[in-house]
Amino acid sequence: MTDTATRQQWMAVLARATRDEIDALLQQTGPLPTHELLKAPETGTVMVEGRAGGAGRRFNLGEATVTRCVVRLDSGAMGFSYALGRDGRKARLAAITDALLQGEIETGPLRRSVFALAQKQQAARELASRKAAATKVDFFTLVRGG
Repeated sequence: MTDTATRQQWMAVLARATRDEIDALLQQTGPLPTHELLKAPETGTVMVEGRAGGAGRRFNLGEATVTRCVVRLDSGAMGFSYALGRDGRKARLAAITDALLQGEIETGPLRRSVFALAQKQQAARELASRKAAATKVDFFTLVRGG
């Protein structure tokens, strides 16, 4: 059985991954497993909230398009996914991956591949952060006289 925090981590990795990245993960396990679509990929919108300065009061920033999907494997494992955008195939593949990961031991090849993808995503975030920090401008006020 998988603990909640571990599952939240791989769900976050799958949500940030591209369809091609998820497809590559599943290709390593062989053909797609037989599954039933409990909730076929469907697209809708969610309200996105923001915070001024990251810590201020919340405000409605706008709406984002998301696609969700729920599948059940022949083993009985259910997989869920939410993906930004309208890519129904990505949502379906992510749900299948979620279901497979629930039944896999912690040292299984699919989990190792998802962990490697998480490291790749973290490295990309750090690079983007360093690039943004390099362009930061600090403004200050100079007081003349006294």
